[in-house]
Amino acid sequence: MSLQVLAGFHAIQSRMRHALESIQELYVEEGRRDKRMQAFVDQAQARGLRVMFVDKKRLDGISQGVRHQGVVALAKEVALALDLDELLDQVEDRKEKPFLLLLDGVTDPHNLGACLRTADAAGCHAVIAPRDRAVGLNATVRRVACGAAETVPYLTVTNLARTMRELKDRDIWLVGTDDEATHSLHAVDARSAMAWVMGAEGEGMRRLVRETCDELVSIPMLGSVESLNVSVASAVCLYETVRQRQVSV
Repeated sequence: MSLQVLAGFHAIQSRMRHALESIQELYVEEGRRDKRMQAFVDQAQARGLRVMFVDKKRLDGISQGVRHQGVVALAKEVALALDLDELLDQVEDRKEKPFLLLLDGVTDPHNLGACLRTADAAGCHAVIAPRDRAVGLNATVRRVACGAAETVPYLTVTNLARTMRELKDRDIWLVGTDDEATHSLHAVDARSAMAWVMGAEGEGMRRLVRETCDELVSIPMLGSVESLNVSVASAVCLYETVRQRQVSV
């Protein structure tokens, strides 16, 4: 059984909170005695984890080059949801309106990690991406996500456009962002069940994905830059939903 690498305090502490039993091995940089490290070691040992103290070179090798802050864990994969239908059924059972983020072509682990972190903060139910055009939940993604990879389901699908059509069948409104769209994101009614659809920098959304959206909007750009990083753009859009839903309560 292959184990996934968790690197950094946030990623490991989040896994300790949400799925302690999945952690198989925990390595800590020997010789570190600062307060943060001591508190981490005390927390891990209090939860029954065996802490192995190793040198920094060993940690660098285990983390596969990812910045680890002196702590690395090997853990079993934890599934947050079996599939999209299961997740949406759970959301509807709780009488909540589905709130999703779809990413088309995001292959940079730092961008995905930042998107997951924002999705968690905004209360997004899941992040969805195509299986063949996505970075996957690697150690860098988990570190940048600061624990959000353990709380926000990240679902990869074979065909994103087909999944979008299935979402439409469940009355979920699909709003894509496009620099050339004439309507602003502020004109969107984000209070209903909805999904924001974001493309990667440069290429943007693929044609079929763009055409499958119910609505295309742009983010107002008032300065000299032409576009925003996909993780920043996602944050702007997700929090427009948060703003509207809070006002309507």
